[in-house]
Amino acid sequence: MTLEEFFKTAPRAALAFSGGADSAFLLWAASHYGCDVHAYYINTVFQPEFELADARRLALQLSVPLTVIEADILSVPEAAANGPDRCYHCKRAIFTCLWEAARKDGHTLLLDGTNASDDAGSRPGMRALRELEVRSPLRECGVTKAEVRRLSEEAGLFTWDKPAYACLATRVPTGTFITRERLGRAERAEEVLAQMGFRDFRVRLLEDGACIQVTAGQMHLAFQKREKIIDALRADFSRVLLDLEERKASEQEGQDGQ
Repeated sequence: MTLEEFFKTAPRAALAFSGGADSAFLLWAASHYGCDVHAYYINTVFQPEFELADARRLALQLSVPLTVIEADILSVPEAAANGPDRCYHCKRAIFTCLWEAARKDGHTLLLDGTNASDDAGSRPGMRALRELEVRSPLRECGVTKAEVRRLSEEAGLFTWDKPAYACLATRVPTGTFITRERLGRAERAEEVLAQMGFRDFRVRLLEDGACIQVTAGQMHLAFQKREKIIDALRADFSRVLLDLEERKASEQEGQDGQ
């Protein structure tokens, strides 16, 4: 089945839209193939501000209605506790909110941007999607991450080469309670590094500091800007470490199909 065929059978749908490459392409495909699609963005402390900005920008570009839903994800005890099943509880809470909003608007079909490259076996969040009967057209139609990027570029979407971005909760070590303060420190640090020219990187929180992970191609930049990085992060971290193991491509780290 192709995406065109899928949307012939789904003329109206709600789409969980994160602003990431996968859900951005799916939003384009739905609109392109004539689906009456409405995008819904869940705004929580787990998402950085730039994701919402990107979601709004693309929805405007495609002339698709976008509803932003505010959710207190830290009020979900299992999500805030940050155990090994955090992603499941987080996804279940988020998509329950999405379903409530979509149904109020008369929708009976909710989609997400999980693609065919995503490994369901390693993604506890996918169990929540199955339980809540959320459809994943990219996965069902065999559209891989590489194809998402290629087709997005052909469609003129600015998200075509956007790095995969796992939620901010992944910056906090499993088992460490998640707080707004911890998430804020991680987000501020990553904003600083992005402004310095870093791309596809992470700032992992340590008990008393932070560990920066960069790709092999940007390792030299980390050494070049070492003092600037330390100075910029000093207010939030007592020490700043650099992981000398190169950061691999991030496609498998996070679900940007929200």
